[in-house]
Amino acid sequence: MAPNSVVVTIEKPNDFSLVEMNGTDASLLPDKQKAVSRKQFTWFLLLKAHKVFTCVSWLAMASKGMLASVRKRIVVSDISEEDKRSRRLYRFIKAFLAISVMALAIEIIAHFKKWNLMLIRPWEVQGLLQWSYMAWLSFRVEYIAPLVISLSNFCIVLFLIQSLDRLVLCLGCFWIKYKKLKPQIDGGAYDIEDSSSFPKVLVQIPMCNEREVYAQSIAAACQIDWPKDRILIQVLDDSDDGNLQLLIKEEVSSWQEKGVNIIYRHRLIRTGYKAGNLKSAMACDYVKDYEFVAILDADFQPNPDFLKLTVPHFKGNPELGLVQARWSFVNKDENLLTRLQNINLCFHFEVEQQVNGVFLNFFGFNGTAGVWRIKALEESGGWLERTTVEDMDIAVRAHLNGWKFIFLNDVKVLCELPECYEAYKKQQHRWHSGPMQLFRLCLPAIITSKIFMWKKANLIFLFFLLRKLILPFYSFTLFCIILPLTMFIPEAELPIWSICYVPIFMSFLNILPAPKSFPFLVPYLLFENTMSVTKFNAMISGLFQLGSAYEWVVTKKTGRSSESDLLALAERESKPPGEEKILRRHSESGLELLNKLKQQELPPTKKKNKLYRKELALAFLLLTASARSLLSAHGVHFYFLLFQGLSFLVVGLDLIGEQVS
Repeated sequence: MAPNSVVVTIEKPNDFSLVEMNGTDASLLPDKQKAVSRKQFTWFLLLKAHKVFTCVSWLAMASKGMLASVRKRIVVSDISEEDKRSRRLYRFIKAFLAISVMALAIEIIAHFKKWNLMLIRPWEVQGLLQWSYMAWLSFRVEYIAPLVISLSNFCIVLFLIQSLDRLVLCLGCFWIKYKKLKPQIDGGAYDIEDSSSFPKVLVQIPMCNEREVYAQSIAAACQIDWPKDRILIQVLDDSDDGNLQLLIKEEVSSWQEKGVNIIYRHRLIRTGYKAGNLKSAMACDYVKDYEFVAILDADFQPNPDFLKLTVPHFKGNPELGLVQARWSFVNKDENLLTRLQNINLCFHFEVEQQVNGVFLNFFGFNGTAGVWRIKALEESGGWLERTTVEDMDIAVRAHLNGWKFIFLNDVKVLCELPECYEAYKKQQHRWHSGPMQLFRLCLPAIITSKIFMWKKANLIFLFFLLRKLILPFYSFTLFCIILPLTMFIPEAELPIWSICYVPIFMSFLNILPAPKSFPFLVPYLLFENTMSVTKFNAMISGLFQLGSAYEWVVTKKTGRSSESDLLALAERESKPPGEEKILRRHSESGLELLNKLKQQELPPTKKKNKLYRKELALAFLLLTASARSLLSAHGVHFYFLLFQGLSFLVVGLDLIGEQVS
């Protein structure tokens, strides 16, 4: 039988015969003869061409629209004031970018002309450019690559140490959840019928030009459930706007008319920012009659049971100096910027603050939503104006004096997140420059203090060095400088696990306390690397006492209302007219004052989105490095650099957060 023959066998061949087919003659299989005409083939090609043309045209239109938006943003935007003042880092990045562009151009020429190190013989080198390139390759291998490898290994070691610290904190949090550990109240509850059994509490609301939120913060503090004769609310107004001062005074007067024990204070000499404001308020004679002080920033809205959930922890616990509540955010879903901030702060409270509170009885005071024992403040030296992080300053000094802290993860106080990148960037600059200022000032006191050696080591190496200095240093150096540099120095190429697997795993751990944010895992990783330039710049300015380290800019608020506020408003509007007259908040003279102030209001200032030059320079640097990695056929490195460069571009053009039309 021929090798190409096919035998068809029929079990019941009554009406059929056996057929043997030799070869592959298609004429014997009439069913298989489905010839495609030229007309059908032409239509097929036209449909494919139409799909390709549609895709290309859509990409072209999208690119054109994006470029038009970028061009418009560049035309109407302002250069950020911070970049105008601090140009050292920007000049370094710009020089690095220029060198990278030149190197990329030479690498492209070398790639297409196929120059390599095999051309060692001098007579095989053609032209000055090729000779320069070959000399650069030899110099790079012998001198530059070892230096870059050493620096990258150093940063990777720091990265692994910091990742281990994060992992240990997460394991501590899991242990707390598993064992259901939480602070317990030792003493019994206060006698509701006897108001004298309640301790006297001072509530302080420091504010400065908080036009958008002053009313709701004062209202929330005045509705705290505590005996009226055992509480005093201080509105500490540092505003420099005379009209706003009158409005806040009128708000305070309206609550005084309702029987609330509240007073208004305004400093004539406004020095020391928030620390100076609090220090001035604590110098009042009547403060000595109070045992505890609760601090609430202007955008914080505590629930009525805030003091009843925090103050009882002091009962029967004389060593306790601070009870810190957790923050909760009204506008966490407002835009991408607020969502990413929510991930960071959820990890900070759920993991860092809670674990340190349970196992160490120490953490950094968050500056608000906390209750202090006044004795602990006084024994620790009170509020000092030497840094822009007065909250961390008093917490460290209280810890050195032996006071213990408690963090309540289940007691939440509503507040706002910055919705525009400019406000967020200024806030992060203050939060990362202040700790370095404080570290320089507190290091001698930590070394000479009488606390245990392991507590000193925790303060110096973990609290300050690892989490405040090393974290921004390696984030910026490793992912924004060394990684693009290694694309031009392939001998020092970073391992994939250091730029992909470990960062994604650590971002996964960071996002666990906010499980609804899992879709933002990759944007969160890219955004954290993008913010490293701001944090690194702030850390350097604080460590070396540069001018920007002493700046204090009040974080911009929008005055968004929570759901409970809206329900209260609806309930108030549904009351009969007669009852509404009883609860009127302003007298006739107050209404006249308000009308007069409205007439004097200045026209709103025009807001613009800004351009951030350091971020834009880094964007082009990373995109240049991604183009170089494409020549070397790098997979993960190329995609990481591409998306990280685009992330810097989005932030540099201020396309994240609140957009001003």
